[in-house]
Amino acid sequence: MQTKLADFIKNSPEGQEADAILRSCVHCGFCLATCPTYQILGDELDSPRGRIYLMKQMLEGQPITQKTQLHLDRCLTCRACETTCPSGVRYGELVDISRDIIEKQVKRDLRSVVVRYTLRKILPNASIFGGLLKVGQSVRPFLPAILKKSIPERAKLTKVWPAARHARKMFVLDGCVQPALAPNINIASASVLDKLGISLVKTANAGCCGAVAYHLNDQQDGLNYMRRNIDAWWPLVEKKEVEAIIVTASGCGVTVKEYGHLLRYDSVYARKAATISTLAKDISEILHAELGNLQHLFSQKHTALKTKLSFHSPCTLQHGMQIRGVVEEILQAAGFELSYVANAHLCCGSAGTYSILQPELSQQLLKNKLAALESSNPDHIATANIGCLMHLKSGAALPVKHWIELLDERLS
Repeated sequence: MQTKLADFIKNSPEGQEADAILRSCVHCGFCLATCPTYQILGDELDSPRGRIYLMKQMLEGQPITQKTQLHLDRCLTCRACETTCPSGVRYGELVDISRDIIEKQVKRDLRSVVVRYTLRKILPNASIFGGLLKVGQSVRPFLPAILKKSIPERAKLTKVWPAARHARKMFVLDGCVQPALAPNINIASASVLDKLGISLVKTANAGCCGAVAYHLNDQQDGLNYMRRNIDAWWPLVEKKEVEAIIVTASGCGVTVKEYGHLLRYDSVYARKAATISTLAKDISEILHAELGNLQHLFSQKHTALKTKLSFHSPCTLQHGMQIRGVVEEILQAAGFELSYVANAHLCCGSAGTYSILQPELSQQLLKNKLAALESSNPDHIATANIGCLMHLKSGAALPVKHWIELLDERLS
C-alpha cells in the first residue's frame, strides 16, 4: 500500500511505525473472513481492511470524524486478522497509534467521557474495585434479577497459597480485577507449580498490567502502570533470583510480553522493559515445559473419571501471544476429553472493556460463542483469561472455570 503521511506525524517514531505497517498491507481481504465485527455487521468499514483505509486517510491528513472513531471503537482488537494475514500486518499496533490520535482530536459526548474515565480509574485499582465489588455483592440478594446478573457472586477460597519452599522461584502478576473476582486462579497456579518444585511468589506494588488504561486511549497512564510493575519486579530480576514472571490472565500476559516494545523509546525503562518481556510467560508455557513431570503426577492419581471440556482459547492467547494447542495438550495429558468447538478462532465479545462499551455487539458474540461451546454437551467450559471467564459465566448454562483450576483439582 502506497502512503504519503501528513507532516504532523510522518517524522515521528509512531509515524514511521504506522507507515511501515500500512505499506505491508496488500489489500488481499483475507482478514475479512476472520473478523468478528465484519461477520455480524457486514460493513467493510467494520473489518480490518476497511479500518486500515480509514486510518490511512487520517494519517495522510484527511479530516478525522466521529465516523472514523466509531468504526475503530467497534474493533475488538482481537487480532484474529493478524493470525490470518499472509503479509504480517501489525494491525493491533496500527490501531493503538490511530486511536491515540483520534482521542486527542475528536470530542466524545459527556456520557462516554464519564464511562471511560470511570473504567480507567476503577478497574486497574485492585483495592477500589474489590471494595466496590464487595458492596455490590452485599446488596445482590435484594436486587432484581436483571441487576443480579451483572454482579458476580462472592468467590470462596478453596485452599491456601503454598509456602515458598523451593529453590526455583517465579513471580506471578496478581493483576487488578482477578484477585477479587477469582482469587482461586492464582492459588491453583501456585499449588500446581509447588507440586513441580517451583514456588510462585507475589510481589508488593505490582498490580494492573497497564492494558485497561492503554486500550482506553490513556496511553501514558497505561505506560505508568507498566513502569510501576517493572520497578516492583526489577530488584529480584536483576539478581536473577526468579526464572520467570507468570501471568495467568492472557489479556495481561500479551501486554507484559509487549513491555519491551511499548517502552522502547523510554531511555530509563527500555532495557528493563525488554528484559521483563523475555521473562513474561503464560502459565501454559511453563507447564508445557514441565509436561513430563506433570504426566508423572497425573499417572499417580489413577483417575478413571473422564470429564468432557469445551475450551475457549482467548484471543489474547491464540492471536496475541500466538499460543495455540498448548493448553489443550496439557488438559488432554491430564485425562480431560476436549470437545470440538466450531469457529474457535472467534472472540467471545469480552475484549477488555468492550462488553461494557459495546454491549449489543458483545452480547451477540457471546451468544454465538456459547452456542459453539455448549453444542457438544460438555461438563465444563474452560478458558484462560479472567475477562473471558466472567463474560462467558454471565450467560453460560454450564460451570465456567480457568483451566488451571480444573488441573489443580485433578492433581489434588
